Amino acid sequence: MKRLMCKGKIHRATVTEASLDYVGSITIDSLLMKTANIHPYEMVQVTSLRNATRWKTYAIPAQEGSGKICLNGPPAHLFQPGDLVIILSLGLFDEEELKHLAPRVVFVDPDNRITRYEDHPLFNAAGEVNWHELQPR
Repeated sequence: MKRLMCKGKIHRATVTEASLDYVGSITIDSLLMKTANIHPYEMVQVTSLRNATRWKTYAIPAQEGSGKICLNGPPAHLFQPGDLVIILSLGLFDEEELKHLAPRVVFVDPDNRITRYEDHPLFNAAGEVNWHELQPR
């Protein structure tokens, strides 16, 4: 059996641009992408904290250190500069792969500069699910 799991997350990023006249996608500072384990053209889910809109699209890299988070194409109608968003990277994992999964949460400041990140291993050294350690901090 495969499970759809979160493998990376950029938490509370600030939308810097919304460009309707673009083919589509979300442009993300490449340092944020690397840190959150998001590859170019990987599908991501973007959720607005302002209006609960959820959009799935592919990620393309912006210049490293730019802080850029730009919704391109149709989602430019739904996300505006200044909106806070959560960007999730998802993956399908089998039971063996889950033993090595450690989703990363990347925290940013209002300028989308990384303040810290946390890795959350799903299993502990004894091979048991980290139920208590995985609770929100």
